[in-house]
Amino acid sequence: MLDLLIHNATLPDGRTRMSVAVQDGQIVEVTTGLQAPAAETLDARGLLLSPPFVDAHFHMDATLSYGLPRVNQSGTLLEGIALWGELKPLLTQEALIERALAYCDWAVAKGLLAIRSHVDICDPRLLAVEALLEVKRRVAPYLDLQLVAFPQDGLLRSPGALAQLQRALDLGVDVVGGIPQFERTMADGAESVRLLMEIAATRGLRVDMHCDETDDPLSRHVETLAYHAHRLGLHGRVNGSHLTSMHSMDNYYVSKLLPLMAEAGLSAVANPLINITIQGRHDSYPKRRGMTRVPELLAAGIRVAFGQDCVMDPWYSLGSADMLEVAHMGLHVAQMTSQAAMRQCFEAVTVNPAAILGLEGYGLQPGCHADFVLLQARDPVEALRLRATRLKVFRRGRLIAETPAATSALHLSGRPTHTQWMTP
Repeated sequence: MLDLLIHNATLPDGRTRMSVAVQDGQIVEVTTGLQAPAAETLDARGLLLSPPFVDAHFHMDATLSYGLPRVNQSGTLLEGIALWGELKPLLTQEALIERALAYCDWAVAKGLLAIRSHVDICDPRLLAVEALLEVKRRVAPYLDLQLVAFPQDGLLRSPGALAQLQRALDLGVDVVGGIPQFERTMADGAESVRLLMEIAATRGLRVDMHCDETDDPLSRHVETLAYHAHRLGLHGRVNGSHLTSMHSMDNYYVSKLLPLMAEAGLSAVANPLINITIQGRHDSYPKRRGMTRVPELLAAGIRVAFGQDCVMDPWYSLGSADMLEVAHMGLHVAQMTSQAAMRQCFEAVTVNPAAILGLEGYGLQPGCHADFVLLQARDPVEALRLRATRLKVFRRGRLIAETPAATSALHLSGRPTHTQWMTP
């Protein structure tokens, strides 16, 4: 007997009336009209069954700390970094763990079951590292948390950061991070990329680097990142996050850069909500919007994901762990409004970040983990339009979250009362 059998589901690739069979936490069959005994059955009623959402770029050590010790009044990246520096000495492991666990609860309710979080290693205590390693342990039954050793204050600029990064990796942090544009000079930035890439190659780890998160078109550390990925044979294991300087680069240079990135097997993560909020702060008008060139990256064969980045922290006062909100903003900022492009935006919060994180057993094929979300939408585009309700969230075939369907009861003069949700 099957543990779970889902009938009449629509899948993100457009297949309809699909049955998904689950046994021992794995998908064992995906076909049409499957009839088999099961301990539990679910009629999806033609709604969208998606693999879980994945956030490829987040800062869980800072999340839900908005207002501590004060609010970022300018809204700039640099004031946010300065504010985080003020907050770090006041952090306690207990409070950090409590906020992170609360955020993970939000995530699960929104069908977000895998997160890559950068964790600041520039505090000699490595307090945030130890706290998030504990959070990772606690949430493992229901959420995959991957940690990046992130030298927020600069690998070379911050005393002791290089040794602290190595210690964080020794403790079990998964990925090597960096922030070359925050070093004192362009040369120091390039040197930090070299050092970090060689550490990753020696340890056999992935790389995810905050790269060129600036409006300066001359910030070109992604070129150095691509060079070392190619030199060290790290193809497919290196990600450049933000890449907002590309928004301001001239087209000739970008025409050279994109093939270099593709050749090195780089991926990219844009953070639409944060990039559009932080970038262009020093402009009058016309005002740059800042997000990297998502359609052009995709056209060059580069895998692109969207990240949440921040939720209620020194850099951003909003956010809710809703990756459909993130993709919805990305769609608008990148002007990706064709049917095909909107589906690419849905992939930017599902299959693409899953590949960037190297998640095993992700997807809706036989042999994959039985992790999926039933959405109150009939296809990916409608899911984006509505930021669809996550009706049911499953992890290894077990229901771990559910939300009542979003409906409106209309009481209109001259018409009978009726209930609807916003579909054509």
